[in-house]
Amino acid sequence: MAADAAEVWRHCFNSWPAEVDRRGVLVTSFEEQIPFESFSASPDLLLIERRSPDTLGGRMVLIAYQDIRALKIVDVLKAKAFQPLGFSIAPGRK
Repeated sequence: MAADAAEVWRHCFNSWPAEVDRRGVLVTSFEEQIPFESFSASPDLLLIERRSPDTLGGRMVLIAYQDIRALKIVDVLKAKAFQPLGFSIAPGRK
């Protein structure tokens, strides 16, 4: 049985690895890509802070977890950094 997408995103943001900066690009169900510099997670909503205001002056965005489609990571990281989120790392090449 597939996990509920909203629950997967809630887990992702609530279990964010401490060594990974809280920034990236959020892709939404309404086809918007929102670059952000920080976020705060609640049980029902994600609060993200844009790097700079959008064309209407909006800097903070509240979004329901079910409206998140993807998360782009903007920093160069090793896959190992995401083990706290449940990712397993394949053995390296010899």
